[in-house]
Amino acid sequence: MARTPERTQAFIQVFDGANGAVIFVPFPENEFRAKPDKFDIHIGENYFSASQISLKINHPDIQLNGSLTFRNIETWPITLLSPGIMGWYAWAPFMQCYHGVVSLDHEIAGELTLNAETIDFSGGRGYIEKDWGKSFPESWVWLQCNHFGESGISVTASIAIIPWIRGAFPGFIMGFLHRGKLYRFATYTGARIEKFEVFEHSTTIIVRDNHNRLSMEILHSGDAGMLFAPTESGMIRRIPESLNAAVDVCLESIRGSEINTIFEARGRPAGFEFVGDIPKLISMWQANRN
Repeated sequence: MARTPERTQAFIQVFDGANGAVIFVPFPENEFRAKPDKFDIHIGENYFSASQISLKINHPDIQLNGSLTFRNIETWPITLLSPGIMGWYAWAPFMQCYHGVVSLDHEIAGELTLNAETIDFSGGRGYIEKDWGKSFPESWVWLQCNHFGESGISVTASIAIIPWIRGAFPGFIMGFLHRGKLYRFATYTGARIEKFEVFEHSTTIIVRDNHNRLSMEILHSGDAGMLFAPTESGMIRRIPESLNAAVDVCLESIRGSEINTIFEARGRPAGFEFVGDIPKLISMWQANRN
């Protein structure tokens, strides 16, 4: 749902990660219904929840129908003091953008029919996140992958310019799910980013706290789709996202001078975005680190 002083519009975006095609399907405002206390959304005849989606999209540019169900959902823990991935920042009433992870990893069953081609998703892995607020950040880097050759492994990471009461700061939230245990690294946990480099086809992020270090080497090409993104003036911003990236992940435990590898593998495919003034984001991180 996108709201501006002039209009309110519901929509569904369909992103084909194989070829980069993005289809924007608009709906009237009165065809949008959402429950305030959980992830449960109806848009026209389409339904989205944490445990299933049902699609009936009949548009001049796309025909997409079918249902998928999700099982063994791994969630981000929610407590009163840390209600999700944003930690206590989720309670701040003036944030530009709020972010939540509905599912870090889950099993998929079912099939979808895309333009007369039936695609069986059974046995696949899924991930669900949500965003709400006024606008996406000025600049950010985002990564997600839960395809590491075994179930129960998932990584999500983002670094962004966050507007605050006075000025802005480079905030980050990262999580690595490994066999039922979630390792959290974030601005609000006291973790720190040791390395942050972004090049045309690769990005390196190394983050650590007092006990663990997470290293991510992301390999990305230029085959991105251009998604529509929210601004205070409507869904007019275009942002590149790739679903064909790869990420080399290494999680280590640190106990004094003793370093042990907990997990190390390549994940593929991965979702990846780098948007906006990335040199500015890196400069802010460097200034904040010193």
